[in-house]
Amino acid sequence: MFRELLDSWREGATGERTIKAYAVRLPIDDAARLCALAQMFPGRTPEQLITELLGAALRGVSAAMPYIAGAKAISADDQGDPVYEDIGPTPRFMALTRKHRRKLQPKSRKPR
Repeated sequence: MFRELLDSWREGATGERTIKAYAVRLPIDDAARLCALAQMFPGRTPEQLITELLGAALRGVSAAMPYIAGAKAISADDQGDPVYEDIGPTPRFMALTRKHRRKLQPKSRKPR
């Protein structure tokens, strides 16, 4: 997970950003590590590093959410065994993420 992030810092890739800004106060040890990364990767601002680290951590949280099999079979795998609906936190997290993404995404401008 973090290896990809380090590679992207070397390459300079960045993604789409929201208009909304978030302010945080870091614990001293985290701020020191952030300063060290900013010095090691001078092409990145501390804010860019925070954004990318947070993104990597959120992807990790999403991947770590447990699959909890429900009673309802929703499909079959390659061997024909049933695949049960996920009643764990992942479906709700994904639905809420999509909902908030639509709200945060910049409105597209209509052509004149």
